Amino acid sequence: MKISTRQKTNYFLIEVGLILVSLFMFLPFILAISMSFMSPTEVFSYPPKFFPSSINFKNYSEALKLIPLGRMLLNSMIVAVFTTIGKLVTGTLAAFAFSSFRFKGKNILFSTLFITLFLPAETVMILPLFMIMSKLGWVNTYWALIIPFTASATNTFLFRQHFMSIPTTLEDAAKIDGATPMQYFRKILIPLSGPMIAGASIINFVYAWNMYLWPLIVTMDDKMKTAQIGVKMLISAESTNNWGVIMAGTLLVAIPTLIIFFLLQDLFVKSLVGSGLKE
Repeated sequence: MKISTRQKTNYFLIEVGLILVSLFMFLPFILAISMSFMSPTEVFSYPPKFFPSSINFKNYSEALKLIPLGRMLLNSMIVAVFTTIGKLVTGTLAAFAFSSFRFKGKNILFSTLFITLFLPAETVMILPLFMIMSKLGWVNTYWALIIPFTASATNTFLFRQHFMSIPTTLEDAAKIDGATPMQYFRKILIPLSGPMIAGASIINFVYAWNMYLWPLIVTMDDKMKTAQIGVKMLISAESTNNWGVIMAGTLLVAIPTLIIFFLLQDLFVKSLVGSGLKE
């Protein structure tokens, strides 16, 4: 199909507009990177400097000295990884039960689960959760940081909708071949859900990585605190408002989530557009 000159001009203007919007969206991040390499004098210089005069990693080493950021990053990684795995396991199994099995009270149970999507869990459940963790003796441990968040109504709802979009003829064919429900789940349903699982992994990982209120309440020892609390501690420790050090610490905390996104971005995009399977 031949594209007219007017259409080419429109496409060009749209692309230029999108590039400008993208630059505007990335501007705070680019500025944070630039400030992380600046000395305090450069940060507060007038007229303001957009780029540092030289690249040095002093701010990064200073951030690691001020607080145990390395240990906090490790804690966040452990919490985020195991919370994500837990959510994926419970979410896919629950969704499989709701999408493939018939049992008494199924609709009432799913409706109740759906209602919980509208509850602000981190504020409504925080007191009873803390009391339970205290009774179990899990305060200031990884158990308290991970276990309460290994189930998610959102994951169950999304995976149920995805499983219901997969042709039922596949399940019927698996039954004819003698496959048990769990064999169908492991060997057919899960492999077909790769993009969906990748998308959910990114969202769950970022959510667990960015949790602040619950880790702040349930951890007392600095060795058990997570990276998000570390950023707040870094801001408090930098009484002179050395924004170069603060930006360096913030970027160190942000790097793992960026790596996860770039590794899984193709599958994440596919999960957004759907697998294309239709009956």
